[in-house]
Amino acid sequence: MTDTLAVADGLALSVSETLERARRVIRQEARAVADLEDRIGADFAGAVDAIVQATGRVIVSGVGKSGIIARKIAATMTSTGTPATFLHPVEALHGDLGIVGPGDVAVLLSKSGESEELRGLVEYLGRMGVRLVAMTGRVESSLARQSEFVLDCSVAEEACPHDLAPTSSTTAALAMGDALAVALLLRRGFGRDDFARLHPGGALGRRLLLRVADVMVTRDLPLLGPAATMRECVVQLAERRGTVAVVDEENRLLGVVTSGDLARLMEREEHFFTLPVSQVMTHRPRTAEPDQLAAAAVGVMERYGVMALPVLGEDGRVLGMVHLHDLMRAGAV
Repeated sequence: MTDTLAVADGLALSVSETLERARRVIRQEARAVADLEDRIGADFAGAVDAIVQATGRVIVSGVGKSGIIARKIAATMTSTGTPATFLHPVEALHGDLGIVGPGDVAVLLSKSGESEELRGLVEYLGRMGVRLVAMTGRVESSLARQSEFVLDCSVAEEACPHDLAPTSSTTAALAMGDALAVALLLRRGFGRDDFARLHPGGALGRRLLLRVADVMVTRDLPLLGPAATMRECVVQLAERRGTVAVVDEENRLLGVVTSGDLARLMEREEHFFTLPVSQVMTHRPRTAEPDQLAAAAVGVMERYGVMALPVLGEDGRVLGMVHLHDLMRAGAV
């Protein structure tokens, strides 16, 4: 590959210059998003309160690139516990206004705040008593003045070299919309179980719904008392997938012995078969609970480098064993 690339306007950029231009886009958009942090204030809090208190849904609207961002914001809100729908401002005035109710809150996106297509919609929403939240790049615009809450999404310049194509401004609006959706999620106490309920299909649904109890082995568990010998333990390790739980007379967990423990023992002890497992076991092993998310159990295994976890009840008794390979087959990762 040569170091020069031709571009459409007759200019020529070297490969290194092209890469630097691309990096500059990332830097500019990152700054645009970072600048939003100091603008999260009273109007943002007011918008959150208005949406939480609303008896209807959130109507999100915008035209052009703002409309595309508005669709994504509506989708994010809906999937995180805040019912929302996208309403095209032009189609709204040709029959789609029927979805709007007086208990709704409208989030309206416009970089300039002067979009002609939004004006008719804003007037109608105002007559209906719908509370308005403006997400705009101009806080003194017509849209901002007509809105109860104004979220400032202004940017110093677009990442487009001509400062024309919506780039930094749409990224900033998207980030502000995500901030609003997450704030609403937290205010509503929307948790993992709620998320799983709204995402039952596909790999994501499986990961969020699958519990340790759904995957753990409960029959023929590899259990030994503390006085059992390593000779007995070796047999269990070979037959029961490399992890043995050491328990007391009431089946409460005392420790575990793994294939890794056996390998390290063999390196330092020539005659180890007669040793009691209590001298070899890990006394404070990692464990799981039956109601724990299967994906969380995988995280523990990856973090501590173990292949199986004893599953304990509230009283510390061993209820089962959960293995990494079973979790993987079940779709927990």
